[in-house]
Amino acid sequence: MSIIDWMVMLGTLGFIVAYGTWKTRKNANLQDYLRGGNEMKWTTIGLSVMATQASAITFISTPGQAYESGMGFVQNYFGLPIALIIVSAVFIPIYYKLKVFTAYEYLESRFGVSSRMLAAFLFLVQRGLAAGITIYAPAIILSTAMGWNLSLTILLIGILVIIYTVSGGTKAVSLTQKWQMGIIMSGMFAAFFIIINKLPDFVSFGDAINVAGIMGKLDVIDFSLDVDKRYTFWTGITGGTFLALSYFGTDQSQVQRYLSGSSVYESRMGLMFNAIMKVPMQFFILFVGVMVFVFFQYQEHPVLFNENATAKVYQTEYADDMKAIEADYAEVYSRKKEALKIVVDNYDNSNYSDETLDYTIQTVKGNEAEALALRDKAKDLVNKAVPDNNSKDSDYVFLSFIMNYLPMGLVGLLLAVIFSAAMSSTSGELNALATTTTIDFYKRLNKNEHDEKHYLKASKLLTAAWGVVAILFALFAHLVENLIEAVNILGSIFYGTILGIFLIAFFLKKIKGKATFIAAVVTQVLIIVYFFFGQKIGSAIMGYEVQEVAYLWYNIIGCGLVVLFASILNPFDKSEGQ
Repeated sequence: MSIIDWMVMLGTLGFIVAYGTWKTRKNANLQDYLRGGNEMKWTTIGLSVMATQASAITFISTPGQAYESGMGFVQNYFGLPIALIIVSAVFIPIYYKLKVFTAYEYLESRFGVSSRMLAAFLFLVQRGLAAGITIYAPAIILSTAMGWNLSLTILLIGILVIIYTVSGGTKAVSLTQKWQMGIIMSGMFAAFFIIINKLPDFVSFGDAINVAGIMGKLDVIDFSLDVDKRYTFWTGITGGTFLALSYFGTDQSQVQRYLSGSSVYESRMGLMFNAIMKVPMQFFILFVGVMVFVFFQYQEHPVLFNENATAKVYQTEYADDMKAIEADYAEVYSRKKEALKIVVDNYDNSNYSDETLDYTIQTVKGNEAEALALRDKAKDLVNKAVPDNNSKDSDYVFLSFIMNYLPMGLVGLLLAVIFSAAMSSTSGELNALATTTTIDFYKRLNKNEHDEKHYLKASKLLTAAWGVVAILFALFAHLVENLIEAVNILGSIFYGTILGIFLIAFFLKKIKGKATFIAAVVTQVLIIVYFFFGQKIGSAIMGYEVQEVAYLWYNIIGCGLVVLFASILNPFDKSEGQ
């Protein structure tokens, strides 16, 4: 990386940290520190909400996912606008009316302290783990691709976030996230136009779209009813709605963003901004990945983009096997490139017969199938030769393009984008974790009287403490899932239960607290057991292999079970209360 790229990257990151620290250095009380003094306008809220959700994983892994699987992942977000409308109509007015710092304070007024503590505890568990993932995921990719020390990369991200989050609280998070989203989207648009510009002269933008369509990368919607498929229209519109409803309505990392608004109107407008812009943003990021795929149809590239993993294979007894796969891949690539040129040159040529064109297209698809088989073979070889390899090759696709094909200066900007995204999502999480710990546990359970300064100091110390926890988790984490899916899977395990508690609280007024608490505990245990052992248990009972249920369904299953169990137990709940 050039000196200019280092200057751009470090200058961008330094500006964000300094800006957030300076602008919010005068927080005087909890209201300022945890709710930003309720001064945020809807534009800041909207960008902050989007930045908290859009981690570095989004900008590293999503293009790689599109490279391998196409645009189908966008279906994951189809339910998000529906959820945000519900949150705006139901959740926000209640939170503002009660003047709560956290979403879980409301549960005590409805069910009692035990349900409040349970929901807050479940949030701390899953979001605390997620904070570690949002640091670890980009750090391992950046360190591997650039030859940096992994531990130092993790520490760099974590310490930068801790500095301005501890200093400025919610306002610092929101203000810096506004700038971070501007940097992120500027970098992504710059990368997109450079990709298009670097396509061969005989390949127009329309030709690129045709190539992507021929390769099946533009298949956005899948109406399949197979429950084992992770991304379909139905999982997105149902499971995605429940996931987004729980995330935006009950997850403190999001609730805290819009509770900093100056009014209900500002908070609602901030969420409606996301309802309108989130799906197009994800579509665009996936489309960038599809264009990277088209670019690499005309640009020679290794069979695996994680060249560090390939280099490790070269040091083992499997070196000759990898070289043989690479030779076969280069041959297939050459044949596919020639066939693609014929397709592009004659796609709209009336003198070229449809039968011949169809035959050539099938040749391209056949070559692509061979290339995919060779990639899979290479991945299997890496796993065999390097058992401790713990990342997915698709996560390196976009970063490989950045490092090898972007001009000087833009490399530094795109790396700043990745760091900014990691910092923005992590800062929101640390801020929310500290708030929940302070308000729902420390302040609620502390029997001694303390002034505002005491709790303000406690909040800052807890923010730093959660930052250290996230860094430690990142330092010792070993991911086995695709990074873009890991956080959503983790959330889906817990979100259904939390959402079930809130839906009962809002809409089923006759159900009491003890019945809800027991139902939530039983449901959470069942979901965790099913996630880890469900497929094995089901296969043993049925006598044949049972398909794994797509993780988005966990949100519906968990929520439904809480409501069902609470309804069954409620007649036996003789406790007083609401």
